Amino acid sequence: MIADKSIKELENSSVALTVTVTADTIEEGYKAALNKYAATIQLKGFRKGKAPLSVMEGKFGKAIREESTFNTIEESLKEALETVEEKYKPLAYSTPELQDEETLLPFKADSDVTFTVNYDVMPTFELPTYTGLSITVPKVSVPEEEVTKEIEKLREQNAMVIDKDGAAAVGDIVTVDYVELDEENNEVAGSERKDFVFTMGSGYNFYQIDTDLVDMKAGDEKTFAKTYAEDSTVEGYAGKTITLKVALKAVKTRDIPALDDEFAQDVKEEYKTVEDLVNATREKLESALAAKLEETKLNALSEELLKGTTIDIPKSMIDLEIEQSWKRYVKQTGLSEDQILKFLEYQNKTKEELTAPWREAAEKSLRIQLIMEQIKEKENFALDEEEVNKACDEQLKDITDEAQKSYYRTMIEDDLKFQKIAPFLQEKNTFVEGDAVEYSEFMNEAYGA
Repeated sequence: MIADKSIKELENSSVALTVTVTADTIEEGYKAALNKYAATIQLKGFRKGKAPLSVMEGKFGKAIREESTFNTIEESLKEALETVEEKYKPLAYSTPELQDEETLLPFKADSDVTFTVNYDVMPTFELPTYTGLSITVPKVSVPEEEVTKEIEKLREQNAMVIDKDGAAAVGDIVTVDYVELDEENNEVAGSERKDFVFTMGSGYNFYQIDTDLVDMKAGDEKTFAKTYAEDSTVEGYAGKTITLKVALKAVKTRDIPALDDEFAQDVKEEYKTVEDLVNATREKLESALAAKLEETKLNALSEELLKGTTIDIPKSMIDLEIEQSWKRYVKQTGLSEDQILKFLEYQNKTKEELTAPWREAAEKSLRIQLIMEQIKEKENFALDEEEVNKACDEQLKDITDEAQKSYYRTMIEDDLKFQKIAPFLQEKNTFVEGDAVEYSEFMNEAYGA
């Protein structure tokens, strides 16, 4: 039986729960444990289960009391947590940690036991004003040169690579053999490369020989000196002059299609003319821009809401967010977790060192999520029954258990309500165009956060 319990609020949305368990409850647990062991342990000189309790106590009493008391503490903690206020319930992923365990030992007979556990709780905060705000967002439009650039990309993507009879020029695709020579014109071991393919002008070759191959033809060989500037990016060669022997084995060029109605039709059947292609391309870019602007509006509003409130995020919540980010990172790399950890080991780094810079962004993201969650709860968005049924039919079609369906339906309803937050905030706040921003700068996410 619990004699008393109290809660003290700590930093970062954690609390200290102190519980006092009565001596009677402690002794009851101890005697039950003593009887259990007495019935199962065989002591020398006694038949199994027939040793007197006094003998059992003399031999094992201290260990049994310690075990039974910790078991009673665990049961008392469960009881205490069931009766605390909802705001003081521990987070599902926050395990209460017993404090100063060593000060509790040794347990004394016929004595109350008072213990304290620390754990994280859901952050509480005052929701800031989230409607009637005026938010400034960049003024951005799609310039015609971006439309042209996008169409040029399409032409490049649809280009055919064909053999070239003439001399190599910047932009051509070449296949080369090369090797570095020493002062006696002997090949330098380890520097040879066969059938290396790259596009001249791209810089995607170690020795940066793009311009050195200009005017060479397939079948030509060339030996030349190559001097690198003091600030050269070629690792280990800054300020040096070397000799290279290069054999040009093949030259290919891109045959870029003409921008005409035939090309437009090749891109998509419904395009009949170049004008159709241009208009569709412009619409696609404008649609992407509109989506980015909507995202930017919500991000700018979120930043404004963060200014108006203080939320202490518990460590366990951040740890969970970091772990989820880690799992996404592992998935994106295409490697196994063990492979990544081994690679980090080669670099003398740990998982914790890699993920440490993620914590600030994770904490900010959690603050925004908590604000949005409170807005959802406060507004209690209505859902259309048909909308819910449609989502459930699509997402739960493979589930036959009705209890599971009911559980997942609740989650789907919650998700649909969450999706209503952004449109609601867009409608209830004013977004004012600020300074003009270049399209390319904006779309490269300079204003995305």
